[in-house]
Amino acid sequence: MPVRGSLRALALVLVSATALVAPAAPAHSVAPVERNVVLRWNEALLSAVRSGTLGPPMVARALAVVHTCAYDAWSAYDAVAIGTRLGGSLRRPETERTEANRAEAISYAAHLAAVDLYPAQRAGFDALMTELGYDPAAPTSQPARTGLAACQAVLDHRHGDGSNQLGGYADTTGYAPVNAPMVVADPLTSVADPSRWQPLTYRNRAGVLVTPPFLAPHWGGVASFTGRARDLADAVPAPAAYGTHAYRAQAAEIVSLTAGLTDRRKAIAEYWADGPSSETPPGHWSLFAQRVSARDGHGLDEDVKMFFALANSVMDAGIASWEAKRDHDSVRPITAVRFLYRGRQIPTWGGRVIDGATWTPYQAPTFPTPPFAEHVSGHSTFSAAAAEVLRRFTGGDAFGGEAVIAKGSSLVEPGVSPAHDVTLRWPTFTEAADQAGLSRRYGGIHFLAGDLQGRALGKAVGAAAWERAQAYWSGRG
Repeated sequence: MPVRGSLRALALVLVSATALVAPAAPAHSVAPVERNVVLRWNEALLSAVRSGTLGPPMVARALAVVHTCAYDAWSAYDAVAIGTRLGGSLRRPETERTEANRAEAISYAAHLAAVDLYPAQRAGFDALMTELGYDPAAPTSQPARTGLAACQAVLDHRHGDGSNQLGGYADTTGYAPVNAPMVVADPLTSVADPSRWQPLTYRNRAGVLVTPPFLAPHWGGVASFTGRARDLADAVPAPAAYGTHAYRAQAAEIVSLTAGLTDRRKAIAEYWADGPSSETPPGHWSLFAQRVSARDGHGLDEDVKMFFALANSVMDAGIASWEAKRDHDSVRPITAVRFLYRGRQIPTWGGRVIDGATWTPYQAPTFPTPPFAEHVSGHSTFSAAAAEVLRRFTGGDAFGGEAVIAKGSSLVEPGVSPAHDVTLRWPTFTEAADQAGLSRRYGGIHFLAGDLQGRALGKAVGAAAWERAQAYWSGRG
């Protein structure tokens, strides 16, 4: 049944080829079945993400840190697997390798990581520990000590990984945009370099006039899981430059695409937006993984490995896509379209005809375009990487996901769009990832090349992360 309210309150339903296997539930919640501690800590972290202000690449890293801590703690109770930082040095005797000890070690590790990443959310993390039967203030058992030792080694590494977490993730490169900010409410008259990124000034959801800076321009320098993220990003072709036919063609395509939006395409654009107060794109795929766990009847061992591989793939996707974004510093559609079509009447979404200098993407006016360069699409890269890992982990591409977008639930055209409930379906992981990338073109956020090259980059990142994760749990390191 459709979910009422905003697009963040959607139902995600997984179906098999012949039957429904999980009931619809609001706000992406997990079906009411017994959930292991990996799922519980994943949910707790996503709750913190929704309440926090970290951007997509930081969220991806946070997911990776928590799930790596969980995996490293678990590996001490496995006969073969080795940890990412301490190898097999924490391995416990066979007599201690029980489900209960695994769960306890994972929980102490995940709690330590979660508090480190989201200290303001500590009360919620402490409450989960209490609910699980553990005392975070008294880590006296062997599993507790093992989990904390495993996680502390991960945190020690990540505190010096180039993210500048301890400095509030502030830029360490001295980046400055070449273009002065554009006031979104005013027509664009000129721009210094139409090939380069331009900051935007607009009123956010609190009604405050803001000009967000480029988010984390240093992120390409973060240490990646595989050690290959930057190399893969450096192979991405450059975007079209101002003055070329390709530059004009990509802007014309965006104008045409957004002018011809149907209710279904609008729903796709908004469903995948994953902006402020959401799980963000990396967290979106973490939700999908929870549904895969329920669909396939995972136990603790399967989930700790799946989320370990998945989370590190999206972390590396963030590093790789931000390396490309910073390297190319490329123009967003809102600048290119306004610059090329200023003073000309053009069609746009909603059946309107406007001066091109005032064109806006099909996005909520309180978040018209994310504050970082266009090329490549983060959505495309995150989603393709995640889909590649889930495809390899499950042994096939079958997904069977769907979401119902309620009538009138649009944040862009509230009460108007969609005119009727719209159901989005993804038979495969690949189709879900492709739609995530396409959604940014429907929304007027990315050009065709940024989407397609992001998909290719993400697939390569996902394959590399899968191989690396598999080497750890196979004992090869």
